[in-house]
Amino acid sequence: MSDQPTEVIGADRSPVSPAPAQRRRRPRWVRVLLWTLIPLVVIVALLVIADVVVRSIAEQRVASEIEKNLPDTVKADVSVHIGGLSVIQQYLSGSFESVELDAPHATVNGAPLSATITATGVPADFTKPVQSATGVLTVSQDSLNKLITIPGSTGDITLGEGTIGYAGKIDLLGLPVGYTVNATPKAAGKEVLLQPGKASLTTGGGDVNLTRLLQALTDNGPFPVCAAQYLPDGVEVSDIQVTPKAATVTLTASDFVLDEKFLHSKGSCS
Repeated sequence: MSDQPTEVIGADRSPVSPAPAQRRRRPRWVRVLLWTLIPLVVIVALLVIADVVVRSIAEQRVASEIEKNLPDTVKADVSVHIGGLSVIQQYLSGSFESVELDAPHATVNGAPLSATITATGVPADFTKPVQSATGVLTVSQDSLNKLITIPGSTGDITLGEGTIGYAGKIDLLGLPVGYTVNATPKAAGKEVLLQPGKASLTTGGGDVNLTRLLQALTDNGPFPVCAAQYLPDGVEVSDIQVTPKAATVTLTASDFVLDEKFLHSKGSCS
């Protein structure tokens, strides 16, 4: 008999599994970068969220202050947008770069109009003056007739393409003459100057010619209409554009405190 071991046919020969490879660790610089960036991202996200919240609160506060201080004759739902990057940083600096006010459905003495105002250098403390502001009013013909009176005119104001029409009376050679005239408006600070153009007779005057009538109307230059009496003290008219649908008036002001006293004040041309 042989001493060789007997091979068992069909015996299980399971392959030996290799040892699992050791998991590779991230380089140290990657771990340091992640430890640095993740907290920074979280901080930035929190700052952005905080700035959005503060911006919303500040805008609501400005709108509330303005609406609270409006005269009883003015009704408006004011929406506010604070421009610039970080509202928190602007607040800490003491002023906001720019603030936009929008009141598309305001009424003055019951007359509807739209108003948009852009102010720069707006202090966080409302008792301090605003650096400057530009406002744009859009007023329809019907609203204009409720708000504005041209001295000496009779009847309603009519709007044309770049012109304002009105009727009036004038003594010409001792005779009372009724007329209508289309005038071109020009912004002049506290006043709007009306330069008469096309004119026509309505009553009296007999054979008085229009050349003489126009000369009588323009002898003293353009006819001034005091705009300051309708606006807060210190606000001036810088531009006026007229179409048959509406008059668009641009207003400017500087170095004023946006409080109840200012909003209730009225300017003058004297």
